[in-house]
Amino acid sequence: MSTVSFGLILSGVLLNAAAQLLLKAGANKVGAFAFTLDNAVPMAIRLVLQPSILAGLACYAVSVVVWVMALTRVPVSIAYPMLSIGYVVNALLAWWLFGEALGGQKMLAILIILFGVWLLARS
Repeated sequence: MSTVSFGLILSGVLLNAAAQLLLKAGANKVGAFAFTLDNAVPMAIRLVLQPSILAGLACYAVSVVVWVMALTRVPVSIAYPMLSIGYVVNALLAWWLFGEALGGQKMLAILIILFGVWLLARS
């Protein structure tokens, strides 16, 4: 895999991970809510006006463009499994930013994912 191809895949994955983290930050600010017919419009407005959520959606939009560029260069059978790097990034950053648990079993899973991505990238 070329450096450009790997860079596009990694950029797409990191944009997608950033989108998830921004959506989580926005969701934390909005707080838990029941989605009912009565509060659908007020909650939709509240969500749309949340800067973190808007930034997360923007990251998703850009990640789609980057991902399509990557798919023009790399077989989907290689590119798609690389998305698992996002699990690693999100787990580590969620631990750091949001204080989410990151125990031994999760760390082992992260190491297995990284090993799998390494093997895949070498193919």
